[in-house]
Amino acid sequence: MEKIILGIDPGTNIMGYGLIKVRDNKAEMMGMGVIDLRKFADSYLKLGHIFERVTGIIDAYLPDEMAIEAPFFGKNVQSMLKLGRAQGTAIAAAIHHGVPIHEYAPLKIKMAITGQGQASKEQVAAMLQRLLKLDQNDMCKFMDATDALGAAYCHYLQMSRPETGATHYRGWKDFVNRNKDRIK
Repeated sequence: MEKIILGIDPGTNIMGYGLIKVRDNKAEMMGMGVIDLRKFADSYLKLGHIFERVTGIIDAYLPDEMAIEAPFFGKNVQSMLKLGRAQGTAIAAAIHHGVPIHEYAPLKIKMAITGQGQASKEQVAAMLQRLLKLDQNDMCKFMDATDALGAAYCHYLQMSRPETGATHYRGWKDFVNRNKDRIK
């Protein structure tokens, strides 16, 4: 069975997206990129563009599920409101197409990919590059794209290891030792 997962990293200036295909319980990247919103001065035009672009991505790749990063709580309420609107618009596009949505906290995504919740964006990108066997040319210059790919990969890991029957590791070294065939 094959499944396509769309990952979204919401943003108000740059929104990242990443797609993975899961076949025979193996994940491979289909693509990643960003939706550049910097040219739009009006916040409502940004939301319209987000809806159009996410809809276009869904139409092009036909994902079975969407994994989206939850907004983190910052000090600036106005920024949080804008980010929440951007996230909600991406979610609305998925709902419009009947794509199930799964939301993951940034900490959970980082933990799933790197083994530590305080990992940097660069560490997440490097680990995804190794896990998905990506060439340097496949990497996007915007970390928003790799963050979105991380959301999709986190969901893939959740699918393969549901909470009830999850494999538990004693630490990062234990994880690496048990998964040498996945990390090269």
